[in-house]
Amino acid sequence: MKVVFERPKTLLEKPFTYCPGCHHGLAQRLIAEVIEELGIADRTIGVGPIGCSVYIYEFIDVDFVVGAHGRAPAIATGIKRSLPDRIVFSYQGDGDIAAIGTAEIIHVANRGELITSFFVNNAVFGMTGGQMAPTTLLGQKTKTTPLGRDPQVHGFPFRLGECLSVLEGSAYIARVALTRPQFIRQAKECIRKAFLTQMEGRGFSLVEILSPCPTNWGMSPKEAVDWLEEKMIPYFPLGELKVKECNSREAP
Repeated sequence: MKVVFERPKTLLEKPFTYCPGCHHGLAQRLIAEVIEELGIADRTIGVGPIGCSVYIYEFIDVDFVVGAHGRAPAIATGIKRSLPDRIVFSYQGDGDIAAIGTAEIIHVANRGELITSFFVNNAVFGMTGGQMAPTTLLGQKTKTTPLGRDPQVHGFPFRLGECLSVLEGSAYIARVALTRPQFIRQAKECIRKAFLTQMEGRGFSLVEILSPCPTNWGMSPKEAVDWLEEKMIPYFPLGELKVKECNSREAP
């Protein structure tokens, strides 16, 4: 029998601890695969902040630092500037990177820091019980918007990728989903490009990953996948939002 897939060595063999239907596991597997294929595991450092994303250090076999809520980009900046030969990335949720950590991610991107951020967007605060996040869609019901998000009261969903793409220091910004095989293949390629952008010294890179949260959405895993495709993708369209080809920075 032909082997078509093997667990990458950088993905630790541990029981899955996320809720059924959560795509954190898929996202982390793809990151682990790319790290292994690029041969950079021995010089990669990840930063995970508060939220469901913090558990990434349990599953990927590289060095990790755990940061305060929203501060992962600042910590990653310090690591990269102190150890410029390392490949440094942050792994953050929408409640972290687009709420309490908005200032950090915007200024890191604007400065063109040579780090990579992975942004898991499930349109809700997951770990703390399902409150409204900056990315919660209009009309979406959460623990703090039981009647649905009202733009006159709560404002509009925040498109972080589009915001970062206009900054001079950002070099690669992409948005992906993991709901279909072709989307997963596209996501892996975007993750690879994001790491290469850092390795080539072109500037800041970020990949936004749309993910369902069946537990806090009150749906089955299948319903959550359908809802993501029907509701989230139209508001957060997939694709590469910015690709800076020219090398404006010297590679480390």
